[in-house]
Order: sequence, then C-alpha cells, then structure tokens
Amino acid sequence: MSKKLSPQEYEKTLSYRLGCWLSGSPDPFVGKLEMKPQQILQEDIEEQQQREEDREKLYERIYDIENNTEVRLFQKVYRVFCVVFCVVLVGLLLAAVSYLPTEGKGEKPVNNEVYERYVEKGLEETGAVNLVTGMILDYRAFDTLGESHVLFIATCTVLILLRVDPGKGKKKGEEENDRLYEPKNDIILQTAARVLVPLIIIFGIYIILGGHLGPGGGFSGGAVIGAGLILYLNAFGFAKTERFFTAKTYKIMSFSALACYALAKSYSFYTGANGIESVIPLGTPGAILSSGLILVLNICVGVVVSGTMYTFYVMFRKGGY
Repeated sequence: MSKKLSPQEYEKTLSYRLGCWLSGSPDPFVGKLEMKPQQILQEDIEEQQQREEDREKLYERIYDIENNTEVRLFQKVYRVFCVVFCVVLVGLLLAAVSYLPTEGKGEKPVNNEVYERYVEKGLEETGAVNLVTGMILDYRAFDTLGESHVLFIATCTVLILLRVDPGKGKKKGEEENDRLYEPKNDIILQTAARVLVPLIIIFGIYIILGGHLGPGGGFSGGAVIGAGLILYLNAFGFAKTERFFTAKTYKIMSFSALACYALAKSYSFYTGANGIESVIPLGTPGAILSSGLILVLNICVGVVVSGTMYTFYVMFRKGGY
C-alpha cells in the first residue's frame, strides 16, 4: 500500500503540478515575486580612469621590454644568429651549384647508367608499366619507406603540439558543440557532400590501385581520399565522422600500413642482397594484379597519406578527434 500524503506534501509532488498545468490553474507565484529589469552598469569617469591606469601599469610591468636586459640581449643575439645563418646557407648553396655539370653535358646524372637501367630494364625487373612507380616503389623503395615514416612522425609531432586534452579548458557540454564556428546543417553543403564524397573516395581508390599501370599511386590517391574525408567532416561534423574514423582508427591504420610496407620490402631487400630469386611473381604487365609487391606498397602508402591529411586538418581545427 502506498503511503497517504498530507495536502501540503501532495502539493509538492510532480503529479499535482502536472494536474494544475493541465487544468489551467494559475501559477501561485505570478504577481508575488519581485522582478526588476537589469540595470546597465554606469561607471564614473574617475573609476574608468583609475581602471585604465591600473591596466597600463600592469602591461608596463609585464611587457617592459625596453628595461628588460634579458629580452634585449636575446633580440641582439637572435639578429646576429639570423644573419650568420643566412650567410652560411647562401654560401653552401652557391658551393653546391658550382659543382653542377654544365647544361647539355653527357656526364650529367640524368644521362648516366642509372637512368638507362630504369628505362631499359624497368618493365622487365619491376613489372610496372608506370616506370615512375616502379622506380619509387621498387628501385628506391627504401627512400619511400623513409618518406612514409616522415609523414607518420610529422603527424605525431602535430598531435603533441596541438592536442587539446579532454576536460581541460572546456566547460560541460562544450565538447559536443564541435561546429561552433561553421554553418550548421547547411543543406547545400550536405547534399553536395552526399553526392561527391563517395565519388571522391572511389576515385582515390582507383588512383591507388592503378598506380602501377598509369599516372597515380599511393601518394596522390591517398591525398584524394583525405580530401574526401575532410569534405565529409565539414558537411556533417565530428559526431557522424567519428562513427567510422577516430584517433584509434588512424593509429591502427598507420601502424598496420607501415608494418606491412616494412615487412614486404624487408623480404625484397633480403632476397636482392643475397641473390635469391623472389617467389612473388611479377605477373603480366598491364594487368591489375601485376608488378609484384608494388600494388601492396601503393595501398600501404595511400592509407598512411589519407589518414595523415585528415589528422592534420582535425588537429589544426579542433585539437583532437
């Protein structure tokens, strides 16, 4: 059995207030509370002058550069260092230019045996119709591995410098409003994004998968996919984008792609250095499944580049996913 309430207790319950509201009973507080309009703050001239003087004294004490010996010494050393650095850099560049061969000479690097090997043996040794891709991801794959790691390290640096820790400097509920400085629910932008984003991502995948057959590859295809992700983010905001792409997703993608690239090329480096024939076939030149490991390496590079582009944009815009 429920406890019987007194009339005073019953009037404090939600059901009583709801019944009064449905029946149209007058609010018992209407006309009984003292309400005054907010008055505009009017500051006296003397108070305003005193406040300005206090503010100037504070700025003079904090930003007193003229009388701060440490700041003045740093400025002098900084100017001298800049001049010395520029002079040394210009001298090194001029010295390097002086050793360049004359235009048109046969001993120029562009005309040496490396160039001939790329052109004459590139298709046979790499299986890639696109000789540029064959050169980057086969002959010079170690350099490309370093470039991919440079992108990953650059992203880690941006994360360290621009990351905003959750809960610091933000009020409750502010984190959810991630589109404070953007047009909200822009129907034109969202409609265009629904049409363009799938096409952009499919086009980026096409560029990556066809990189060994024609113009394209992991870098350019990854940039296209990253642009598609950025467009989707601008149109729909973080709430919808983070349903499928978060910081954890980027870390898994980058680590998996770099590890796959490193393992694949470690096998190639080992077999090449020891004169062992690779068991991975080159396939038929011109076919989609050809050129050995180049297709796999293009996919790895595209994954790293697309995630890096999106992460850069997110960090500069919001400071985190």
